Amino acid sequence: MSTENPSRYDAIVVGGSYAGLSAALQLARARRRLLVIDAGIRRNRFAQASHGFLGQDGRPPELIAAEGRQQLLAYPNVQWQDGSAASARREEGGFSVSMEDGAGFQASYLVLATGVKDGLPAVEGLAERWGRSVFHCPYCHGYELNEGRIGVLAVGPNSMHHALMLPHWGRVTFFINGSFEPDAEQRAALQARGVRIETRRVRRLADTATVELEDDERVVLDGLFTATHMTMASPLAQQLGCELDESPMGHYIRTDALKQTTVPSVFACGDAARMAGNVALAVGDGAQAGASAHRAMLFG
Repeated sequence: MSTENPSRYDAIVVGGSYAGLSAALQLARARRRLLVIDAGIRRNRFAQASHGFLGQDGRPPELIAAEGRQQLLAYPNVQWQDGSAASARREEGGFSVSMEDGAGFQASYLVLATGVKDGLPAVEGLAERWGRSVFHCPYCHGYELNEGRIGVLAVGPNSMHHALMLPHWGRVTFFINGSFEPDAEQRAALQARGVRIETRRVRRLADTATVELEDDERVVLDGLFTATHMTMASPLAQQLGCELDESPMGHYIRTDALKQTTVPSVFACGDAARMAGNVALAVGDGAQAGASAHRAMLFG
């Protein structure tokens, strides 16, 4: 009779979106006993199509994730657990992960692909259009605007990056919306890129991406870009003592080039461990984390 603990794994991957699936695939192919825990909430769930990922350009993101899961679960050494991981702690010989329903699992190594939450600007009508006509990534959504009318809704000085990039994708209006005051050098840079600066406050969004200003004037756009404030979608990294780094967009898990966190035997990948990302970067990040976790099992 086998004495193997059915709740004990070589590794647990927390997060079953693009980075987590990619990390798990490397470990599965290394024939490690593996559990993937997934809450089922992808960051790009509002988008109708994913772009910029070689071989998957233009496909619905939910189909990419579903196909990845199907391919992963073809490996008999992989198990899948739906639900949210509520807590994680170090224990003798590895780690323990507890689910919201009280179930518990143990592993020698952890890969955190837990993702982030996007805090959106408090503008009426913006949240309903997020991922459909309001975006954050020009590489993901800019081309489909067909060099049309593009807005940038500022959230602070870091929005200059959006405003200076997007003229390659269309005619840009930069809505300052009281978030900061561009200095003379910034105004000159915007002017050189052909960006129109709008200083009146934004009241709401309507139609596809029409901006209604405080004086009732309407600026009709084909799409609007803005930056979000990122927060961790899961408390596990902080519970384990992983150090975080801070960017203008929020915090993310600190990792080295091999995706090792500051806690031994804990790796992190995807949007939770990057200053910025998209599906292609998340998949690459996950592949590195999964391979690095396997190498750690071999060589420490």
